[in-house]
Amino acid sequence: MINGSDLLELINYRQSDRAYLSTPIEKEKLERVLEAGRLAPSACNAQPWKFIVVDQPDLKNKIADCTSSKVLRMNHFTKQAPVHIIIVEEKANFTSSAGSLIKNKQFPLIDIGITAEHICLQAAAEKLGTCMIGWFDETKVKKLLNIPKSKRVPLIITIGYPEKETREKRRKDISDIISYNSY
Repeated sequence: MINGSDLLELINYRQSDRAYLSTPIEKEKLERVLEAGRLAPSACNAQPWKFIVVDQPDLKNKIADCTSSKVLRMNHFTKQAPVHIIIVEEKANFTSSAGSLIKNKQFPLIDIGITAEHICLQAAAEKLGTCMIGWFDETKVKKLLNIPKSKRVPLIITIGYPEKETREKRRKDISDIISYNSY
């Protein structure tokens, strides 16, 4: 069991990497990363996700093309990552779906955020870099991967060995984001 300071150190180490080495990811490491995602908690244990691992280079590059924007000059690094994990939103179970309606919250999207961070933290523990991508052509991604039109793809996670060292975090001051007992 790790202690609290070890976990905080791992969280501090994890960053959004936008440059990767061409080194392949060992199967055992990738399996542990995926297992961390599988073990993530979810509302009413709905587990409303499916992971599609794209590691075939030609297909991975086509997915990367779906994430790039020439106009906004973003996400051109995605071809460097040897693996892309596509997260597909699956139908939640009855209790989670009912709770989403009653409480006016999208529990499956919250759950996907949790599982995505589990994936990224385990990757960081394996000394792998990740970047969560929300900007992509979802229709093209779904077509390339034979994902039914009725499904949603909220996130793609690039994963690989980072080319650059961990950089200093720029975050709001803790006093700006925390209060006790009142807003």
